[in-house]
Amino acid sequence: MFDHPSSDRPGPDLSTKAGRKAWRHEMRMVAVRPRRWGLWLLTLGFLLVMAPAAFGLHSLWGWSPSFIGSLLMLAALPLLIASAVLRARYMKGRSTLPGDKY
Repeated sequence: MFDHPSSDRPGPDLSTKAGRKAWRHEMRMVAVRPRRWGLWLLTLGFLLVMAPAAFGLHSLWGWSPSFIGSLLMLAALPLLIASAVLRARYMKGRSTLPGDKY
């Protein structure tokens, strides 16, 4: 299908503690930006939905803070799904051998 950029490297050695640590670090570095933006939007949206009065907000540009919070959480959903798909695709590419088709 497509040539994965990490398909020429050997798979991770999960039998050692250092190998498992390196694998966790490598997985954390996949799709950092969409995951980070998604989590920020989700957190901000949740805060606007749950406690707008705690921030002294009763209207933002004529819109309800709860409505804006719902929109932010809705916008976070595709980013979080995309980061999960990218991570799964990366893991699949890393776990296959270079000559295998996936």
